[in-house]
Amino acid sequence: MSLLGTLPPTPDEVINYAQHHWERLRVKPGITGEWQTHGRSTITEFETIVRMDLDYQHKWSIIYDLMLIVKTIWVVLDRKGAY
Repeated sequence: MSLLGTLPPTPDEVINYAQHHWERLRVKPGITGEWQTHGRSTITEFETIVRMDLDYQHKWSIIYDLMLIVKTIWVVLDRKGAY
């Protein structure tokens, strides 16, 4: 597992994967990423999470990762989207 990446899948999710869902696993799972910084618990649709994971892969750069780290710190301190 890395610091940034896609949300790690659970075994029960993988059983139900469609073909396009497998693309999100091209990068290492991470502790934080698009989903965690852009809505967290307010995003409940799995397809939205998959789209965000694929967007992360397309936008990846060191600068973008640094921006996500800063945004993660802000979101955690602000507590928005957390249960």
